[in-house]
Amino acid sequence: MTLPDPPSAHKATTTPDPFDEVPCGLVRTDGRGTFLRVNRLFCEWVGREPAELVGLRRLQDLFTMGGRIFHQTHWMPLLQMQGSISEVKIDLLCAQGPDIPVVMNAVRREREGGFVHEIALFVARDRDRYERELIGAQKRLQLLVDTEKKLSEEALDRAAYAEQLVGIVSHDLRNPLSAIQLGVVALARSKPNEQQQRILDRISRSANRTNRLIADLLDFTQARLGSGLVAHRLPMDLHAMVAEAIDELGTVFPQRQFRHVTSGAGEVLGDLDRLTQLIGNLVANAAAYGEPGTPIMLSSEVEAGHFAISVHNIGRPIPAELLPRLFQPLVRGEEHAGEASSVGLGLYIVDAIVKSHGGSMAVSSSAEFGTAFTARFPRAAAGDPAR
Repeated sequence: MTLPDPPSAHKATTTPDPFDEVPCGLVRTDGRGTFLRVNRLFCEWVGREPAELVGLRRLQDLFTMGGRIFHQTHWMPLLQMQGSISEVKIDLLCAQGPDIPVVMNAVRREREGGFVHEIALFVARDRDRYERELIGAQKRLQLLVDTEKKLSEEALDRAAYAEQLVGIVSHDLRNPLSAIQLGVVALARSKPNEQQQRILDRISRSANRTNRLIADLLDFTQARLGSGLVAHRLPMDLHAMVAEAIDELGTVFPQRQFRHVTSGAGEVLGDLDRLTQLIGNLVANAAAYGEPGTPIMLSSEVEAGHFAISVHNIGRPIPAELLPRLFQPLVRGEEHAGEASSVGLGLYIVDAIVKSHGGSMAVSSSAEFGTAFTARFPRAAAGDPAR
């Protein structure tokens, strides 16, 4: 870019000066920034006559304070080192009216033993507006992210507090509940009449159910806030454990029939109490949502690398949209399942027990075959450390 020299004085003054005809601001300065020449459009932008600028003022005098600092620390050094600068955006101070954002391109040339800077300027209001909107959008986005993060942290704190409260209350409820159960046992020994015995039976059933709910809440708290459920794996007979669990569950669900199928040798390593609890939760779920009058099928299977426990019931299939979150806490079927239903922690605890053994849960449900929950465990060796 080379700016044309001014017309010679002997030429006709009516000849248009190409310097003034270009659709951008053109400026020539000496090596220190003092104006040597300005075109008409540049003067219109800054609201000054050429006589006010040429030889009297410097280009950086029309910059804001930030622009002057940039001119001193970047503009001048870069021009000296590179010989040119392109696409530098800066604000011009105007004699009247608001500042004008411009984009400048400059080259440094040697002339008559000195250096001149030839500069082309373009108004960049649209670019300036776009940049300001972009910065504003980034700030709004960051504000939304910060707000969302804060709300998420507050929600986690509230959830942790609620879970801690559930654990504390559940633990403290055990003492008065034990007193109720001991009182029922003591009254039952005093030879109550038939009506009193029915009342005692009703209190005993309610106390037992409340005890199960408290146990579920304590396991839930331990699984969520503690280190998770712990499995103390010891040698046991899987088939015998399932048979004994069925025998106990027969008293809890006397209206149900149970069938047990075994496969393979029964010796495995597992936590007897936790696996019994797993069967109890799965059977309670099958009794709650299975078709009344149909048997509940249990199978225990032992193979070379794994062992499995499965509980199957006939009944309406589980809705497909519920399957992905079936093992999350506080998830229950849509239909009311009577007294056998829990607060929605049974399957969550089942999943936690299986994970504590390093196993996995699977569920299949259809109108033709009913619903089957299968817990599959790796068959750990006797020397493997128990969790």
